[in-house]
Amino acid sequence: MDTQDQHGRPAATTTPPPAPPRSRRSRRPRFLLAGAAAAFTLTAGLATPLNPTPQQAEAKDDGGKKVLTVAVAQSVDSLSPFLAQRLLSTSLHRLTYEYLTNYDAKNNRAIPGFATEWKPSADKLTWTYTIRDDSKWSDGKPATAEDAAWTFNKVMSKEGTATANSNFVTNFRKVTAPSPTKLVIELKKPQATMAALDVPIVPKHVWEKVDDISKFNNDKDFPVVGNGPFILTDYKVDQYVRLKANKDFWRDAPKFDELVFRTYKDQDAAVSALRKGEVSFVAGQPALTPAQANSLKSAENVKVNEGPGRRFFAIATNPGARTKDGEKFGDGHPALLDKRVRQALFLSVDREAIVDKVFQGNAVEGAGYIPPRFSDYAWKPSADQKMTYDPKKAARLLDEAGYKKNGDGKRVGKDGKPLDLRILCHATDPNDKAVGKYLKEWWGDLGIGLKVNCLDDVSVPWYAGEYDLAFDGWSVNPDPDFVLGIHTCAALPVKAKESAATDNFICDKKYDELYAKQLAEYDPAKRAEIVKQMQSWLYDSGYMNVLAYPNAVEAYRTDQIKSITTMPTAAGNIYGQDGYWSWWSAVPADGKSSSKDGGSTGVIIGIAAAAVVLVGGGVLFALRRRSTAEDRE
Repeated sequence: MDTQDQHGRPAATTTPPPAPPRSRRSRRPRFLLAGAAAAFTLTAGLATPLNPTPQQAEAKDDGGKKVLTVAVAQSVDSLSPFLAQRLLSTSLHRLTYEYLTNYDAKNNRAIPGFATEWKPSADKLTWTYTIRDDSKWSDGKPATAEDAAWTFNKVMSKEGTATANSNFVTNFRKVTAPSPTKLVIELKKPQATMAALDVPIVPKHVWEKVDDISKFNNDKDFPVVGNGPFILTDYKVDQYVRLKANKDFWRDAPKFDELVFRTYKDQDAAVSALRKGEVSFVAGQPALTPAQANSLKSAENVKVNEGPGRRFFAIATNPGARTKDGEKFGDGHPALLDKRVRQALFLSVDREAIVDKVFQGNAVEGAGYIPPRFSDYAWKPSADQKMTYDPKKAARLLDEAGYKKNGDGKRVGKDGKPLDLRILCHATDPNDKAVGKYLKEWWGDLGIGLKVNCLDDVSVPWYAGEYDLAFDGWSVNPDPDFVLGIHTCAALPVKAKESAATDNFICDKKYDELYAKQLAEYDPAKRAEIVKQMQSWLYDSGYMNVLAYPNAVEAYRTDQIKSITTMPTAAGNIYGQDGYWSWWSAVPADGKSSSKDGGSTGVIIGIAAAAVVLVGGGVLFALRRRSTAEDRE
């Protein structure tokens, strides 16, 4: 599933997968970035399995406007902030609605957003937010604390509204708005994410008229009423999303008049459009391939930006699909219920070779669930715990589990049936296809059959539990609460085969206990230790095999964009930020820049690693956020 992400993955390219690697060399660069404050959590947008095959479309400009066009491969899952999980969708909500807080582009410190300040009570069970008095909805009505209270209460109601952001209100007891500029949130128990509630605040006067929010995609009436830096003015499914600058935005209006996200069916077509000047920016999904990036480095008027990524690329195992009340469904292979079989698969995947041969060095070898960009929470197994590439050990585990080779070299169970598995693959993701080819060889050598099932939209079998394994990936926040929460029992679906927050139906009492413990821990160091314990559990379980952390690799035209902000500014990404800085700050090639407290509008290009210490209020703050395949977000 993927991003964001969200299970959206990179669009397909015409580059054929490389041959299975025969040699390996170690690549273990480390990216030192800021630590995350325990009081902050960011989602990620987040995410659900997906990857449709959109059709290329035109969203033509009319008359003299300065238009910034972004080529995207992912489809919008919903324009409703209550339902959206994919990276593209949640990024659109960042642009069109305010959140209580935002994150400084320089160092990811929490800074004012819809709220100008926030203070906890002595016992940290009551949080009071001062809501700004200079924000208004795009229809002219004032945006107030009442809108925020209504939004949070609606998510708490779980009336089909908790798909995207339910983890943020887990411990909420009561939310009120005593005045237009005062929001009060009372908690059942401490919650370490109160300065990072990544929930888009919607206008009460518009949304209270919606009959059934669980089925409302917010895609019929334009322009969509919001209070962010941009206003959503038009949308065509799998074609484009058009936004215009909000001239009344309190932080100052964007420099471009319009922002268009144009959908491309394949990544090579998007790169070609950039070369021709038909689009201003391309990021791939989730990144440009090494061949595409290298070809663009010599292109005229094109700048390539590369920095440490906030995503992971993984293989997920179906542990047995189930609902919250324990009803089992789907057809996951029963062999995968055995931890020894899952670990055998883990041990027969060469991560170093994947980084070298598939990503061609534009990634870091995988280990824990949190990418090394988020150094406070990043985890690595000890030498004794680490499951390195070891086919012989994998074979022994399979023998112990009762899956021995027959005379034809096939692994068979006690029932005499061969051990044949299926893996869900995003048809538009070249990495899925390339790694799938390697897995067929590696696992074939062990006597395991593998069918690589590449689909335009993997969400249907994914939610139905009709798979054995799947290529997975999410954009991770500096505060990892959201991406960890998708593996809790609370994330399971209420009904079989319906969409839910769960990533892969994982439900374990020990893991849930650790999740609740980290959420209630305000001490940054103690909380980070609990998060690392959770990653250790995921690693040992064999449910999630993190193969790599891909770099962010993207490009833009310098004859269309004079400057643009990366996040973090020292070495970061442009697309899919934990804020709106990139598109809000972007300056047309013939324009002039100006900004307030969002950080510099200058972009630093081509940085592969950086050390950035983030300090705020005496506390270290981290970098940020979620989505599977540029999806799950």
